[in-house]
Amino acid sequence: MIKIAVTGACGRMGGLIIENVLKSADLKLVSAIDVTGIGSDIGEVIRGGKLDIPVSDANDISSVLERSKPDVLIDFTIASAAVKNVIAASGKKVNLVVGTTGFTPEQRVLMEKSIRDNDVAAVISPNFSIGVNVFWGLLAEAARNLEDYDIEIIEAHHNQKKDAPSGTAMKAAEVISKVLGGKEFVHGRHGLSPRRKEIGIHAVRGGDIVGDHTVLFAGDGERIEIKHQAHSRQAFANGAVRAAMWVSTARPGIYEMKDVLGIK
Repeated sequence: MIKIAVTGACGRMGGLIIENVLKSADLKLVSAIDVTGIGSDIGEVIRGGKLDIPVSDANDISSVLERSKPDVLIDFTIASAAVKNVIAASGKKVNLVVGTTGFTPEQRVLMEKSIRDNDVAAVISPNFSIGVNVFWGLLAEAARNLEDYDIEIIEAHHNQKKDAPSGTAMKAAEVISKVLGGKEFVHGRHGLSPRRKEIGIHAVRGGDIVGDHTVLFAGDGERIEIKHQAHSRQAFANGAVRAAMWVSTARPGIYEMKDVLGIK
């Protein structure tokens, strides 16, 4: 039985991940961590019935991990909180699944150093959907064959998403740029903005859109669009739980979701 701790437990993704952990015969929830709802029974918070697992204070995460001794911590929070959570968990020799996005380069360095220094395994991905990971592979293949085409990335999310562009859109741009030997990224356009050989990236925020990503390859007389649409957050929760099971036995190191899925 793999013991799981979840940060951001009272949020939409945290609650959904907990529901999936509870449904799995191979996983056991041992702690729910957040900055809100402290002391409340997490089962009642997610409206799934009492579990006798109180929500623990994220500000005391090291002590919580010491008491509950999870094998894996799953983090879908915000960048500033996730950095602290990753450092605390790796310091307690807890493996990690991190789906938080919006990290600065400096924050990534801090997390990766702590993971490596403490010899733990971590799966860090801007998107745990199986379909999105296939989507990134399709973009690489398209870029190899359409290198002279103009490339634009358009992403849309709900009006509560804090970071923009999305981590998934940025990963898409990075995948394409790597294939093409390095491209400038232009975030939106305004005024006089003649198009060069950059990759354009555009963010839309509205309503309850779960996550749409479209990459447009436009050439003379034709265009190709490669699109992924998430219909519900369940796609992300499925992948996060799958990653948690995989990382629990992985060798120390930093991995991506493609490693979990065996995608080359």
